[in-house]
Amino acid sequence: MSQPYRDPARPIDERVEDLLARMTLEEKAGQITQYFYFGDGTVPADADLETVPADYRWYVRQSRVVDAAIAAGGAGSVLFVHDVELVNRLQRSAVEDTRLGIPLIVGYDVIHGLRTIFPVPIAMAASWNPAGAESAQAVAAREARAIGIHWSFAPMVDIARDPRWGRMIEGAGEDPVLGAAMAAAQVRGFQGDLGGENVLAGPKHFAGYGAARGGRDYEDAEISDSELWNVYLPPFRAAVEAGAANVMGAYMDLNGVPASGNRWLLRDVLRDELGFEGFVVSDANAVKSLEVQHFAKDATDAGARAIVAGLDMEMCMTEPAFGHLAEAVAQGLVPQDLVDDAVRRVLTAKFRLGLFENPYADEAAADAVVTAPEHRDLARTTAEQTFVLLKNDGAALPLAAEGLQSVAVIGQLADSKRDTLGPWVFDHDVAETVTIVEGLRARLGDVVRHAPGAGIVDRKFASMFDARDPHIGTTPADYDDDAAMDAAVDLAAASQVAVVVVGQWQNQIGEKASTATLALPGRQQEQLERIVATGTPVVLVVMSGRPLDLRWAAAHVPAIVQVWYPGTRGGDAVASMLLGDVSPAGRLPFTWPQHVGQVPVVYSHLRTFQPDEADSRYFEEESVPLFPFGHGLSYAAFEYADLRLSRSVIGVGESVVVSVDVTNTSSRDADEVVQLYIHQRHGTSSRPVRELKAFERVPVAAGATRTVTFLLGPDDLRYWSAATRGYVQDETTIDVWVGGDSRATLTAVLEVTATPSTATPSTA
Repeated sequence: MSQPYRDPARPIDERVEDLLARMTLEEKAGQITQYFYFGDGTVPADADLETVPADYRWYVRQSRVVDAAIAAGGAGSVLFVHDVELVNRLQRSAVEDTRLGIPLIVGYDVIHGLRTIFPVPIAMAASWNPAGAESAQAVAAREARAIGIHWSFAPMVDIARDPRWGRMIEGAGEDPVLGAAMAAAQVRGFQGDLGGENVLAGPKHFAGYGAARGGRDYEDAEISDSELWNVYLPPFRAAVEAGAANVMGAYMDLNGVPASGNRWLLRDVLRDELGFEGFVVSDANAVKSLEVQHFAKDATDAGARAIVAGLDMEMCMTEPAFGHLAEAVAQGLVPQDLVDDAVRRVLTAKFRLGLFENPYADEAAADAVVTAPEHRDLARTTAEQTFVLLKNDGAALPLAAEGLQSVAVIGQLADSKRDTLGPWVFDHDVAETVTIVEGLRARLGDVVRHAPGAGIVDRKFASMFDARDPHIGTTPADYDDDAAMDAAVDLAAASQVAVVVVGQWQNQIGEKASTATLALPGRQQEQLERIVATGTPVVLVVMSGRPLDLRWAAAHVPAIVQVWYPGTRGGDAVASMLLGDVSPAGRLPFTWPQHVGQVPVVYSHLRTFQPDEADSRYFEEESVPLFPFGHGLSYAAFEYADLRLSRSVIGVGESVVVSVDVTNTSSRDADEVVQLYIHQRHGTSSRPVRELKAFERVPVAAGATRTVTFLLGPDDLRYWSAATRGYVQDETTIDVWVGGDSRATLTAVLEVTATPSTATPSTA
């Protein structure tokens, strides 16, 4: 061929170099620019804006700007387009109207599903089943690719240790080992081998975004070197090692330097230390925000400093800072080879995706993929694995379906389709969503009656919500809380059991949804107390993506279960769990504080003096959390025994096999999550009182015993030390615990020496 870059028989690197050599600097800048696209394609290009509804004109104007940029070769990617016909129209413009015919990469926020919505990411982490998360994200990728999307801005792998931060719902919680496992699994699910059913995975936000000051979204983060290397970076390392082709930068300042302009972070750490070879995209408008952060003096300076720091693509609304790159190169602010490096990485991703051979989606086949019933079935079984039984006194759960004549289901969330899905979904079909009320009615029939009850928005904030609210059928200001609560209490009093669903609306958590309180919003607490006072047995179902203040409930309600936002088939899954078809085996991916005054509280803290374990260090509140990290009950019962090490002494750099017997002492089959923790007694640096190092979710049949084994090796025992400015593994003594949560008591002792050892097995 006269144009080698069009020859699929040639190696990708040859095709990239040939194409790169043909590009002007302006075309190169276009390839590393990504635009939001807000139009829906329904307004003709020549339509008079005055004929467009006023509240839609900005979106049409913005989309016309992007249309022009694409046709001129000034855009390498778009995001937020999810109509397959519109995707193909934009792609045809890039391929057929430009000089070089370079296809677009189409990105989208496919966070926990496209049309089939899976449980929110924090819920999938609560399954402690990385394989399940991988399968869910493979379905999400399949549906996305079917409509022409090539790139998911997920997984979010930020460690979150402050539940006031709304975006903790997108990640895997507080622990780097669990977070790393879930990060790698989701990358594998999304990306696979980058075939026709896969999309680029984009782990985000590099790095430290989850440590926003005070839990306030977009705030700066101050993270010690020790925490950065030992806590916040391991999930990114795992995502990179799993093959992630993209990484998204973070908005905020990290230790005083904006992450999007931080050369040390993006080059020294991400590329040199973690070995990342893909391309880095900014978060939305983060390059131009370098001006807002008082880091760059103008747009030209912002674009120059971002690309020099290591950003390869700018995500923006309009007027990209990278549009000034030709000027920046001419002024000597940016070396030409850095621009070429960035373009090279983006083009490599396009060739790997096969876009030059197959740029268009199959419009005729797309609907069958996104509506596949097997995808909905997987959504249900995935949700069933995420539920965490927090409390179950007197075996209040499962409910016995036989003999139930009246079941009250209380709460606005219980029959809200949109809230069942959770935040960060955009192409969903609300009509097909199964709510908790619908799921229970499908199983129990008309004995299930629902009362929405008290409002979830505090009345003092009602004026902020002046639109008609689908949860209550009116505006919050006009909603009669008193009458609705009275009706809910009366229904509960007249029923055999009350399933009370509490929590937060899906838009009360997520981006721009930080909070100063963990209290149940609105009058849910008051309503719960009145229902409990009726004497009707109560099951509390919590729908949230963060821990809430459940101190009163933990003291007065026999059964509490966290169901998160369970997705498209969430109601069916909740019904299966409540009625005992499946035993809950989810475990908490974070420490559940008693109230906001304890925040932040994590299980893997350091001990800096010798407090009594019951010391009151949190404003007259015991320092223990309401529920510990890794906690979760089961309808079955498990016993742990015979913890053993293959060797009681190992040398630095050696490994040991840890084995334990887990017996299901009940009469029902169930899964158990077996967790291994360690504590290093002494060494180069202080070490946390406990650290998760391995886990496995295993099915154990009734009455059966399973032996679970873990390999504890040098990568598990090393850590980054500020004393040496690098990774160390010490000669030391290590306590090893295995059990069902972070309070595990079955223990063994491991000695680590400077020289190799062949000591005999021990259970000391």
